[in-house]
Amino acid sequence: MKPLRIALTKGRLEKDTVALLEKIGLDCAAVKNKGRKLILPVGSGQYEVVLAKAADVITYVEHGVCDLGVVGKDTITEYGGSYYEVLDLGFGRCRFAVAAPKGADFWSGYSAKTIATKYPNIARSFFESRGMDVRIIKIEGSVELAPLLGLSDAIVDIVETGSTLKENGLEVVETICNISARLIVNTAGLKLRKQEIEQLLDQLERANQQ
Repeated sequence: MKPLRIALTKGRLEKDTVALLEKIGLDCAAVKNKGRKLILPVGSGQYEVVLAKAADVITYVEHGVCDLGVVGKDTITEYGGSYYEVLDLGFGRCRFAVAAPKGADFWSGYSAKTIATKYPNIARSFFESRGMDVRIIKIEGSVELAPLLGLSDAIVDIVETGSTLKENGLEVVETICNISARLIVNTAGLKLRKQEIEQLLDQLERANQQ
């Protein structure tokens, strides 16, 4: 049978996932010494890892070219999709927050606010839940620049320590939600390869609790 294919978000989540896979006894040497390769064997050939950008992890799992994926809750919330979210892996912890220039009374006044963010769907949903009329501008790079340049009144972004905000004269005015890495599974795959997937899930869950 072909190996179970796991899509991993490149970068920090990739490293944390590899550490977890090693914890359950899988050989991840090929991933650690990957060079430029993007599809790599894990264990004794029963698994295969695909390295991808976060949004693509969801696409690959949703379309069934990967059986499982590791991706942040931020990406899941922003992009949605059709798959099962089966496990909170507990690493990659941070939060979504609204941040504004220090000392600015962001919540006051009646005029529509302008929000800069990489996550327009999350930002829109949050402000709609508050009944606030906002204009959202999508930014691809350093979102912190937008208020400094006078492009926006505030930003919606991922915050870990808050040091980047502080260095740029911004402060958190509201936390939207907490985020961590999640394991997602293709809906058809969970039926077709139920035993293999559940076995892996069980191992990961137990390793996570140690």
